[in-house]
Amino acid sequence: MKFLSSHQSGFISFFNEIGDMGNFTGRYFRELFSKPFEFREFLNQCYQMGNKSLLLVGVTGFILGLVFTLQSRPTLMEFGAVSWMPSMISISIVREIGPVIIALICAGRIGSSIGAELGSMKVTEQIDAMEVSGTNPFKYLVVTRILAATCMLPLLVIIGDFVALVGSAIIENAKGDVSFTLYFNQVFEALEFTDLIPATLKTFFFGFAIGLVGCFKGYNSNKGTAGVGKASNSAVVFTSMLLFVLDFIAVFITDIFYS
Repeated sequence: MKFLSSHQSGFISFFNEIGDMGNFTGRYFRELFSKPFEFREFLNQCYQMGNKSLLLVGVTGFILGLVFTLQSRPTLMEFGAVSWMPSMISISIVREIGPVIIALICAGRIGSSIGAELGSMKVTEQIDAMEVSGTNPFKYLVVTRILAATCMLPLLVIIGDFVALVGSAIIENAKGDVSFTLYFNQVFEALEFTDLIPATLKTFFFGFAIGLVGCFKGYNSNKGTAGVGKASNSAVVFTSMLLFVLDFIAVFITDIFYS
């Protein structure tokens, strides 16, 4: 009976949290289209999330291109299809691997940062102080961060995809004596708008999910300094699972419209 009751309470708390997140999302959209607009803080968050994540995204994308090409080349050589390497690598990275991997990296970098920052402000009562001073903390802290994450992640994914293709081209140049011009000519011949548009659109939803979950966990954290660590950790875990769910939905919808 204790086992069942603990599971029941777990389900209840899970659905309560889903409901709270729904209310949190609704409040975000209400505050997003109301004045005043915290444009300066939005630009600051774009810099914090975008510029300071470039090195991590670049290194991740470069290694992704190197490893994926090195792993795929022997298999294609067995079937005499090594000439298809640029096409296969570009479509795989742009459609699926690049957006998902970069989004997961940003979930760890951006989501945990937002959760820890807002969580620490919550437990030290800085958010309450902003309310007392007449500032809308939700608009200043939450709206700007979610909007910045939504706008920055597509740019980071595009940069990561490009760096991954550069890494792949380096391996092809070293292993197969393929020039960079020939490699990227084949890449651009293989890619179509039906590859680029859905892959880019879903990154906006990925960025929104990262910002939303990070802000929700941090803004509603409690139980002192221990709650800050819990908010940061749960933001990364929950966001990672949500990204896979969103990716499945995006692929399923894309398959319906482009099949």
